Order: sequence, then C-alpha cells, then structure tokens
Amino acid sequence: MEGDIRREKIIEIMSNQKEPVSGSDLAKKFSVSRQVIVQDIALLRATNKNILSTNKGYFLYNPGKGPQKPKRSFCVQHTTEQMQDELYTIVDYGGKVLDAVVEHDIYGQITVDLMLCNRMDVDEFMERIRKSKSQPLNVLTGGKHWHTVEADTEPMLQVIGEKLREKGYLQE
Repeated sequence: MEGDIRREKIIEIMSNQKEPVSGSDLAKKFSVSRQVIVQDIALLRATNKNILSTNKGYFLYNPGKGPQKPKRSFCVQHTTEQMQDELYTIVDYGGKVLDAVVEHDIYGQITVDLMLCNRMDVDEFMERIRKSKSQPLNVLTGGKHWHTVEADTEPMLQVIGEKLREKGYLQE
C-alpha cells in the first residue's frame, strides 16, 4: 500500500474511534513496522493533523467538533506516591487531564499528552509507570508541574482547584 493511502486510512481510523489507537495495532492492520507508523504520524502532524500521543496510543484531537469545553491550567506539586490521588481528585470531580507540563532548566517546557478521563484511565497510567523502568516526568522538577484540565463547566474547574488546594497539591 502506498504511504499516502495508508496515512489517509490512519486518519479515517482515528476519526471513527473514541479511544486512542496503538501504533502496534495500526502496524498490524497495515502489515508494516511500528516505526513506519511513527513516521506516518510525524508526516501527518507536519500537515497540521492534530494527532496526540497518549500512553494508550494515538488520538485525533479535534476540538472544533461541538462546543468548546472550559479549560484551566493547574500548577501542582506532589510526590510520585501522591500522583494517583492527585489524578483521582481531578477526574472524580469531572475533569479530564489533557496533559502534563514541566519547565526544565535545560530543555525548557516539556509537554506530554495524557487524556485521562476517569479512574480506569488513571489506573492504567499508574500501572504503566509501575511497570516502566523510567521515572515520571515530574521527577525532573521536584514534583512541580502543570496539568491542563478540561471540564463541562467553569464551576467544575473551580471545585477541582479547591480540592487540589485542600490536599496541598495546588501551587499558587
């Protein structure tokens, strides 16, 4: 299959999925290596396709579909042991954790897409951390980082901020 056609089909697959699609699944579907898929995704991003990489796979993010939901960036700080509680706090009060951002002395801003919507997403993310030999991103900055959080309403974001403050995670 020609690369252009494969990339069109990748966009079509992601457009019809509500969940991220793993690079491995795409590679199997098109009988190519995962590295070919990684290159395809890079080429698609270069053509202004808004493809996010999450811990579960690739996700076509199209915020133009439907009404925009309110978002807020929360500056938080906690230990690795507190990470699950911090993420539960956000999703339990109706937030969707879109990303994690750290400000590194050498590399500048580093952003990773998370797309955590509920406790199951958080649990899967935490399990990947436990199984990995790598450290979470916030370790680079003594636990300080930011999350962009999306919710259905501004009052929900307000409650999330209050709950993070009560637990001592919110940095103001």
